Amino acid sequence: MRWCRFQRDGNTGFGIIDDADTVTVIAGSPFGNYAVTGETHALGDVKLLAPVVPPTFYAAGVNYREHVTYAASLRGEEPVFPREPHVGYRAVNALVAHDDPIVIPRDASEQVQYEGELVAVIGRKCRDVPEDEALDYVFGYTIGNDVSERAWQKSDRTLWRAKNSDTFKPMGPWIVTDLDPDDLHVTITLNHRVVGEYDVRTAIFGVARYISAMSRYMTLVPGDVLWMGTDGATENMKDGDVVAVEISDIGTLRNPVRREAGADGG
Repeated sequence: MRWCRFQRDGNTGFGIIDDADTVTVIAGSPFGNYAVTGETHALGDVKLLAPVVPPTFYAAGVNYREHVTYAASLRGEEPVFPREPHVGYRAVNALVAHDDPIVIPRDASEQVQYEGELVAVIGRKCRDVPEDEALDYVFGYTIGNDVSERAWQKSDRTLWRAKNSDTFKPMGPWIVTDLDPDDLHVTITLNHRVVGEYDVRTAIFGVARYISAMSRYMTLVPGDVLWMGTDGATENMKDGDVVAVEISDIGTLRNPVRREAGADGG
């Protein structure tokens, strides 16, 4: 099932998208009690929003070997692979939807890069769950682009600008339920050129391991999201580019890139 969050005529709501790309509006939330209404719209007649505004926005860190190796090479270091899941946080102010622009701040460097990722959306409250039961607490999966300013990433201890500037977290276009994350394949394109490709199952730690490890110490609640990291080297994006992240059985998250006026790339 495909769930979306959308806007039409100034109103925001959730809907279910069928195979004919018709959105059926629901009353309530997919994360609680809801009722299917008789109201429908063509998918092309609504503005898709980020499919959820999470209570807490989690991000897996250093979770794919090739990307860890690439990042270490940029620092002139040997790669160090994690022994346990590493968890970071992102800010909801950075969320934008499918087709919304990624806006590069005017004083950012030229090193603004994409990171195409699978996103797990929590559907049930969970605390201290075993790994073999962890996926039962996932509502569904969507797509994220963890845009990163690499110069700031080196200098900002908390990554507050590097990862969390407005528009740096495209997510969408919808949430798909009843998927096995280990079956999914990620393809990233920049101006229609394939610049990255990997299987989700090659992660150092999978979705279930992360949820189990996190829930040992913190309560996860419906609507929380966990971005699972990316693999491979990444390239710079510039004004006028279009970046797309496609994940099999989910769809494509596509965003144009803009730089604020008056930028000097410094």
